[in-house]
Amino acid sequence: VAAWLEQILALDPHNRYPLFSAVRIYAEVPDDGRRRRMIYFVERQFLLAPDERWPWLAHAVFIAKHRLGDLPLALRLARELREFTHADRVPGWARQMELFVLEAMGDLQGARVLLGGLIESGQITDAAEMKFLEQRLANETDR
Repeated sequence: VAAWLEQILALDPHNRYPLFSAVRIYAEVPDDGRRRRMIYFVERQFLLAPDERWPWLAHAVFIAKHRLGDLPLALRLARELREFTHADRVPGWARQMELFVLEAMGDLQGARVLLGGLIESGQITDAAEMKFLEQRLANETDR
C-alpha cells in the first residue's frame, strides 16, 4: 500500500489523499506492523515537504503515542515536526507536540528546557499560551 501511495505522490506531489489515507485509514488498522509502516511512509514524505505535509506527521505522532504506545517514536516525529517546519506556516500546537510527548515520558526537565527555548526564540508569544504550558508542566511536578 505504501508503494502505491508513494506512486500517487510521485505523479502529483501536492495531492493530499495519499498521506491522508496513510494516517487516517491504513494506520488505524489494528495491526502494529502496518501502523508502523504507514508512520514511516508519512515520515519520509514529510521530510520532502515539511511545511506542506505537517498535518499528517502530527497525526502520526498521535498514532505512535496513543495507538502504538511508542513514546520514543512519537518523540522523534514530534521533534522532526518542530525542527523541520517554519513557525509562520505551521500552528503552534503542532510545533509544541514534543512538549507533551516529553511530559508523557516523564522528562519534565527536558520539557521545561524546550519550553524555555520556544519562548526565548519567539515561537511562543501568546501570554495565555505560555501560562497554560507553564502551568501544565508545574502541575506535573506536583504529582
